[in-house]
Amino acid sequence: MGDVTEGLGGVIEAGLIGRAAEPDHDSAKDGGNSKNEPCLNCGTTGLIGSHCHNCGQGTHIHRSLSAIGHDLIHGVLHLDGKLWRTLPLLAWKPGQLTRRYIAGERAKFVSPMAMFLFSVFMMFAVFQMVGLTPPTEVASVAPGTQSKLENVVTDFEAERSRLEQQLAELPQDDPTRAELEADLANVTVAKEKAHQAQTLILGRDDTARITVGADMGMPFIDKALNTWRDNPGLMLYKLQANGYKFSWLLIPLSLPFMWLLFAWRREHHLYDHTIFVTYSLSFMSLLFIALSVLSAAGIGGGLIFLALTVIPPIHIYQQLRGTYGLSRMSAMWRLGLLTMFIAAILVLFLQVLLLIGTF
Repeated sequence: MGDVTEGLGGVIEAGLIGRAAEPDHDSAKDGGNSKNEPCLNCGTTGLIGSHCHNCGQGTHIHRSLSAIGHDLIHGVLHLDGKLWRTLPLLAWKPGQLTRRYIAGERAKFVSPMAMFLFSVFMMFAVFQMVGLTPPTEVASVAPGTQSKLENVVTDFEAERSRLEQQLAELPQDDPTRAELEADLANVTVAKEKAHQAQTLILGRDDTARITVGADMGMPFIDKALNTWRDNPGLMLYKLQANGYKFSWLLIPLSLPFMWLLFAWRREHHLYDHTIFVTYSLSFMSLLFIALSVLSAAGIGGGLIFLALTVIPPIHIYQQLRGTYGLSRMSAMWRLGLLTMFIAAILVLFLQVLLLIGTF
């Protein structure tokens, strides 16, 4: 129940953040000043139309409880014509939406940043509601565990050698031989179990490995490794929390790679790439929301995986073609490169989150 409550709070937060990025002026029509009266916000007289021509406030303002409820729903969900004009294009014709916004059709659509903020915060809120959160308790290997397990294996090996030596010195008809052979078999089994535990807990084998928390000779890396070793649950929580707080970093991290795709085409600028990336991230967030809800509803995992595999590249391909006016072949090879770039961007983003979470 707590996750659902936190998720609902996140939904409201998502709406208000998107609302802050692209606010509307009040236009409720259940009361207020007459057009013959001055604007109640700035005092401008001679009002023309439904809004003040100086500050933009609506000439009709509400003074009822029902209008407060309307404001809440409208502010959270941003239910206006812009949203319903933007979402279909974002889903089915992303290139057309991006190109039209770049060309200057701004008032018709929700701005890329408002859509991005709303969708990202909504995504993490829905993840919270359906239980897609990192575990708060993660088993960790306490300091000294490695040496203790190695000592146990060494002790069993020494005991095994001692028993083998005693058996070699006993005559074949000695009555105590059977008891020593049973002890040797038990020690051998115990040694194998200890070795298996060593492999399972420490992830060790007969090859060289790095022990988490060891002194690497680099203070920053040592601190990060020790933090993960001492409290992995807290670090996973920080990763999730920082993931949505700093999700906007995906935009500047993506721009250099987008520039590389069009470095020789001077008609495309960083602003164009920013709009492309922001709308694309917004769609991916909305896609993750839809698939997480379907998964929580019991839809098969195979279909979810297929959707995650097929839909994103198709959407990026369509957006590339529509935004930049590319041919099929030109869009295809750029899609291939961009797929590799996306993997690099995600690695960079994860490294930034790890850096932030360490301190």
